[in-house]
Amino acid sequence: MDASTRPGHMDSYLAAKIARLARGEQPRVLDMFAGAGGISLGFHKAGFRIDGALEIEPLPALSHAMNFHGADPDLLALHARPRDMTKVEPDQLTEELGLGSVAEAVDVLVGGPPCQAYARVGRAKLREIADHPEAFKVDPRGNLFLRYLAYVKAFRPLAILMENVPDILNFGGHNVVEEMVEALEALGYDARYTLVNTAFHGVPQMRDRVFLLAYRKELHVRISFPKATHHMQLPPGYAGTRAVALKFVDLLGGAGFKQADLGNASLPFPVTAEQAIGDLPPILGTSVKRGARRFTDLALYRETNEISQYAAAMRQWKDFEGGDGVYDHVIRYLPRDHVVFREMRQGAEYPEAHATAVRIANREAKRLGYAPGSASWQKLHDSIVPPYDITKFPNRWWKLRPDYPVRTLMAHIGKDTYSHIHYDSVQARTISVREAARLQSFPDGFVFAGAMNAAFRQVGNAVPPLMANAIAEMIRDALSDAAERLSF
Repeated sequence: MDASTRPGHMDSYLAAKIARLARGEQPRVLDMFAGAGGISLGFHKAGFRIDGALEIEPLPALSHAMNFHGADPDLLALHARPRDMTKVEPDQLTEELGLGSVAEAVDVLVGGPPCQAYARVGRAKLREIADHPEAFKVDPRGNLFLRYLAYVKAFRPLAILMENVPDILNFGGHNVVEEMVEALEALGYDARYTLVNTAFHGVPQMRDRVFLLAYRKELHVRISFPKATHHMQLPPGYAGTRAVALKFVDLLGGAGFKQADLGNASLPFPVTAEQAIGDLPPILGTSVKRGARRFTDLALYRETNEISQYAAAMRQWKDFEGGDGVYDHVIRYLPRDHVVFREMRQGAEYPEAHATAVRIANREAKRLGYAPGSASWQKLHDSIVPPYDITKFPNRWWKLRPDYPVRTLMAHIGKDTYSHIHYDSVQARTISVREAARLQSFPDGFVFAGAMNAAFRQVGNAVPPLMANAIAEMIRDALSDAAERLSF
C-alpha cells in the first residue's frame, strides 16, 4: 500500500480537494457509464457540478451533453462525443475535457458498470488492480469493473457511488458487491452497500437496486444511506426477490452490507401512477398513425386547477422546467391492441389480457355471424388476439393501477411498452416517452436525443434522478462535514 492509500495520511491531492470544498466551491462529478444522465441530474439538483461523463453509446452521450452542457455549442460538441472507457485513459479524458491533472480533477466518481462486467471475476483479480492499474488489459474479456478501479486509482475521488441490479449480490455464485468493498478497501476507501426500492424515496416506481457508497479513509466518514420518505408493503414478487438477494448476502458474506431504512406505516404511501402522469394530456390509442415518432410537437399540459405535488415538481424542477408542456409525449402505433387495452382490468397481466382478447374476438365473431374455425373467424381472431404464449413471461403485459406505483421500467421499453399499459381505458394505449420519464422521475425539461425507441431505452436504463438526489444529498453533507473538520 503506497502513501496515498494509507489510512490517516492526507496527500496533497486530497488536501487540495478538501480545501476547495472548505472554501464553498461545488464538488465536481465525473459520471461513468452515464447514459442520459439520471445520476448526474440527481447530483446536479444537490448542488454538485457535472464536469464530465463517459458513455459509449452516441445518443445517450448526446442526451447527457444537451442537458448539462447544452448552453455552449463548443462544450456541447465536446461532451457529446461517445467515449469507450477501455480505450480512453484518465489523463487523456481530463486533457480532452480541460479538467486539469487527473488526481486533482474529480471529487466524486459515480456510475455503475453493466452487470455483465462481473462474470468470471474473482477476489484475486479485483485485488490485482491495486498494484497493476492496467491489469484489465491482460484479461481478454477487458473486464469493465477492473477498468473502473483503474479510474478510481487515477482520479482519487473523495467519494464513490455505484449502482447495479440485485442479481449482483449473487452473480456467478459470489457476492460481487462484497468483493468491490474489498477491492476499494485496498485502494484506501471505506465502502458499504444496501438494497433500496425507489418507491420508498419518492419515485413512483417499485424498482430494486443495489447502491454502494465509498469514501476516502482519511475523511473518517460514517457511511449512511437515505431514510425512507414513503412506505408500503411491496407485492409478493418484489418481497420474494429481495428476500432471495438478501439471503445470498448472508450466505456469501456481507460484512459491508447495511440494511436500508424501510420506514413505517406513519409515512405517506408512495407516489402513484395517477399522481405522476395524470396531468399530462390524453392521447387516444386509435389516433396514432404509423411512422417515426419525433419530438417536434408541443403537447400542452391539461387545463386543471389541481395537480399533484409530484407533477408540480416535475414541471418546476430548477433548470429543467417544463414551460407550457412537453415535446416527447408520443406513443407507439399498436392498431391490434387498443380494443384489448380498453377492456383490460387495471392491474391485469398477460394471461388475463389474452383471455380478454379471446372474449372480444368471440363476441365480435358472433355479432358478425362468423362460424368458429372459418377463414373469416380466424382472420378476425388474428386481428385481435396477441400471438404470445401465455405460459411464457406472464408479466409481459401489465396495465397500470392509478392508485399504485408502477413496476420497474427496463431498457426493454425501447422495444415495446406492453409492460406499462396506461390505466385510463378510454385512452387505450401504452405509456408515452414523457410518461415513462415522469415515472422514472425525470423532470419535464430534461430532453432525450433521438426518436421514440431510443428515448424509451435511455429512460429505462437510467437511475431515477430523485433516488440519485437522495443519495447525493447524503454525500454532499458528508463531504461538507469532512471539509469543515479537516481543512487546514
